[in-house]
Amino acid sequence: MPKASTGTLYRGHEGMWSWVAHRVTGVGIFFFLLVHVLDTSLVRVSPEAYNAVIGTYKTPIMGLGECALVAAIVFHAFNGLRIIAVDFWKGATKHQRLLLWIVLALWVVTMAGFLPRQLMNVFGG
Repeated sequence: MPKASTGTLYRGHEGMWSWVAHRVTGVGIFFFLLVHVLDTSLVRVSPEAYNAVIGTYKTPIMGLGECALVAAIVFHAFNGLRIIAVDFWKGATKHQRLLLWIVLALWVVTMAGFLPRQLMNVFGG
C-alpha cells in the first residue's frame, strides 16, 4: 500500500522560514517602492498635493512604518547574500542553518544601530 500523504513538504525549519520571510519582505519593499514612485510623481502634477502627502508622512505611525521598512530591507539584503552564497558556494548548503543565524545576527546588530536614532527622531527625543 502506498503511504498516505502528509499534505506538505515543509516542516517549519529555518530554511522554510527564511524563504517565507524573504518573499514577504520582497513584496513589502515592492509595494513601498510603488507608493514612493506615485507620491514623488505628485510633485510634477501639483506641488501643493505633494506637500500635503509628505505632511501626512510626518506622524509617529509612519515613523514606525519606516522602522519596519528598514528592517525589511536589511533582512532582505542580508538574506539575499545568503541565498547567493548557497547558489554559488558548493559547501554552503551544508551550512545553511549557520548562515541564517549569521544573517539574523547581522540584522540585529544593524537594527540596534538604526532603531535608537530613528525612534528619537520619531518621538522627538
